[in-house]
Amino acid sequence: MSQKVLIHGATGETGSDIVNGLTEHGGFSLAALVRPQSLQKPATEALKPRGIEVVVCDLANQSVEEIADILAGYDTIISAVAATAQLVQLKLVDAAAKAGIKRFIPCGFTSVSPPGGVMSIIRNEKEKVYQRIWFHHLPYTIIDTGTWFQIAFFSLPSGKVDYAFMGEGNTIFGDGNVPSLMIDKRDIGRLVTRIVNDDRTLNKRIVLHADVLTQNEIREIMESKSGEKLEAKRATHDELMEKMYTARAAHRANPADPRLRFPALSAEYNVSKFVRQDNTPSNARYLGYLDTRELYPDFEPNTFSAFVEELLAGRAQRLYQDKFDFLRKKAT
Repeated sequence: MSQKVLIHGATGETGSDIVNGLTEHGGFSLAALVRPQSLQKPATEALKPRGIEVVVCDLANQSVEEIADILAGYDTIISAVAATAQLVQLKLVDAAAKAGIKRFIPCGFTSVSPPGGVMSIIRNEKEKVYQRIWFHHLPYTIIDTGTWFQIAFFSLPSGKVDYAFMGEGNTIFGDGNVPSLMIDKRDIGRLVTRIVNDDRTLNKRIVLHADVLTQNEIREIMESKSGEKLEAKRATHDELMEKMYTARAAHRANPADPRLRFPALSAEYNVSKFVRQDNTPSNARYLGYLDTRELYPDFEPNTFSAFVEELLAGRAQRLYQDKFDFLRKKAT
């Protein structure tokens, strides 16, 4: 009998890659948990021809008991919700425990970092969900991914890759020599497929990665592949810390404003990765993560070098386009 997997956030950036990976593998009975107001959206409708059942659930208004009845019979629940919706998972965890779910994968899928205020916004929200899982003794796997290739590259003087560029300028932090775990986001789903079929990953933290690169190495790859000399500015660690403190203060003064949340999130990520050096293989081992490069040595992930070739050929995709365009319009 195939494993029954229910995906929360199946049409999002991470969720869609997970759906693709599980569908490509086969051998799963897939369902997507959607809000009533999302039922008629084109992205939801597009799931049905792929053989993915659409399960309607109103987490905000239905009781834990009602949600548990909806979840009953599924083996694994994978949550890949938006960055602004992390705490919505709390009721889902309560219901999953009540329904006897065999494995709950919360919405991790971020760079390696310890709890406790290093990333005071999104990481702390994620950790609240993890703590609820542990409260219930709910079987789990926490999956983090390092930095996605799709948000780690630099712009070029020619503007050739700007169609997929999410940044607001090329900045190298410190000396540019801090290593960082990285992966092509399209490989997330393929590796999740391995993880949900692997008893070694139950009740563990896992980190997915393909490359470990510094900003200087990223720059060198892009210059070599493009034949262009990349223009970049430098920011000291002190400047990055000051930017984070300022962005945090603005967000705390008005936490409901999404235009203030994103700069604070971005600054905290950068301090974690480039000042504290959290997103490294050594720190992942220290924090107890299992590494997919060691778990699945036969898996051949896409490399950053190959991704840059796609990028230069015009075949990459800009992430979160609708959301970022909306926020930029509101800011002008």
